[in-house]
Amino acid sequence: MSKFKSDIEIARKAKLKPIKKILTKLRVPDKPEAFSPMGRHIAKINFEYLKRLKNKKEGNLILVTAISPTPAGEGKTTTSVGLSDGINKIGKKSIVCLREPSLGPSFGMKGGAAGGGYAQVVPMEQINLHFTGDFHAITSAHNLLSALIDNHIYWGNKLNIDENRIVWKRVLDMNDRALREIVTSLGGAANGFPRQAGFDITVASEVMAILCLANDLKDLQKRLGNIIIAYRRDKSPVFCKDIKADGAMTVLLQQAMQPNIVQTLENNPALVHGGPFANIAHGCNSVIATKAALNLADYVVTEAGFGADLGAEKFLNIKCRKADLKPSAVVLVATVRALKMNGGVTKENLGEENSSAVEKGCDNLGRHIENLKNFGLPVIIAINHFISDTDNEIFKIKEYVAKKDCEAILCKHWEKGSEGTIELANKVVDIADSNKSQFSTLYPDKMNLFEKIETVCKKIYRANEVVADKAIRDQLKAWEDSGYGDLPVCMAKTQYSFTTDPNKRGAPVGHSIPIREVRLSAGAGFIVVVCGDIMTMPGLPKIPSAENIYLNENSQIEGLF
Repeated sequence: MSKFKSDIEIARKAKLKPIKKILTKLRVPDKPEAFSPMGRHIAKINFEYLKRLKNKKEGNLILVTAISPTPAGEGKTTTSVGLSDGINKIGKKSIVCLREPSLGPSFGMKGGAAGGGYAQVVPMEQINLHFTGDFHAITSAHNLLSALIDNHIYWGNKLNIDENRIVWKRVLDMNDRALREIVTSLGGAANGFPRQAGFDITVASEVMAILCLANDLKDLQKRLGNIIIAYRRDKSPVFCKDIKADGAMTVLLQQAMQPNIVQTLENNPALVHGGPFANIAHGCNSVIATKAALNLADYVVTEAGFGADLGAEKFLNIKCRKADLKPSAVVLVATVRALKMNGGVTKENLGEENSSAVEKGCDNLGRHIENLKNFGLPVIIAINHFISDTDNEIFKIKEYVAKKDCEAILCKHWEKGSEGTIELANKVVDIADSNKSQFSTLYPDKMNLFEKIETVCKKIYRANEVVADKAIRDQLKAWEDSGYGDLPVCMAKTQYSFTTDPNKRGAPVGHSIPIREVRLSAGAGFIVVVCGDIMTMPGLPKIPSAENIYLNENSQIEGLF
């Protein structure tokens, strides 16, 4: 029997403080206009108070990212929480900013996204399930627009929408491959006009992206209104505002736009808000939460989803560009286990010492280091410790990283909480305070869209070429001619590899990136580039996590992680 407690066991024994006391740490007044309690341990920060924060001096922004994900685990969220706790431990003021977990992974294969061990945000169960209902609000707002489109067509189609050119799907926050392609409005004239349609997962919704990039409610409604929902037969676009859906959608999203505040196991503040996936969307928490945190703390730790080639690239090229954010440093998370997998070791053999595989797998780590330095950012490596790691394996990582003019620090936050990240915290604070960051985006606004795609593919993925047929190139050119050429690109690609083949680990070079489809997210303000076989509605694995989630005899949740 393991001497280590499960995440949920640790979370249940946590001594949570009333959320008012967490807010007091941030000098947020106990007034109705400042925050709205959502139970004893969760609150939403109100817009009125957020407006007052805008004139305050901003703290330092620290990005936590990782090597390419593997089934062995990397621990970005855990490290983000542990680092923020560590910064508070050394006497500085820090807030961690995270995304809200999706029910898809929670009941699929990845699990929740509240950290792990003694580096968690709590209440863990609520955060990983319905939380404050933000995802439900996004789902409802999105599907309201879908309903209004079909209703508009049913009642005469005054806007002359071409039913074969409707680009707005429905969404559901669950992995359900059966809904990827469907036919709607069967059953006769009373139910509308049958057409081919489909579902995406809620985290891939443009509404999710808009909520996470909008600065306030006014900006939110403007962006919602700019969503392109369909095209006419002359190929002219039809916008969300054309069917007057933007106002009602904003009403549904009003509360969801307010950042959620919770706490870590060590009773430090955490803002958990928004949740786009980094493999199919831009993979960062909300701008409004990040900016609030920067006004409330001296150091803000935030994560970007999956590996640095996806989450960090989009955080830097999309979120930082749109919100005028300037990160001070990047923490790149790696584990011995994940590097061994990148070095060719199977999951079943990860417990055996294999320094040569670690050394081989470090090619993946090195690629991410090089890519991040392309943005002008100082990089530090956090080795997220597992009990099976050996001194020889850890030495190999430190030795390799030193050759890349970086430093690797062993972190034991999963086991020890903030005590396990004191060294990392001191180093991060020193780097942030030294103003070493020379941050710049990878490409300028004025570069044409296909060149932006090529820049990411060649400089980040190290591909030789981008394969796109004439129809895709023509579509990109048409969007440029329509005034969308300044938008950044949001790559939808497998998270497991620098290629579009999820089985090619390590640091491959000289491959091709095939572009299957491009989508204009005019409201969010980026072009989605769908590569290879990536799906915007995932399916469940053969044995989903849901099969092992249940209520015990004490009505407590079991199996959630």
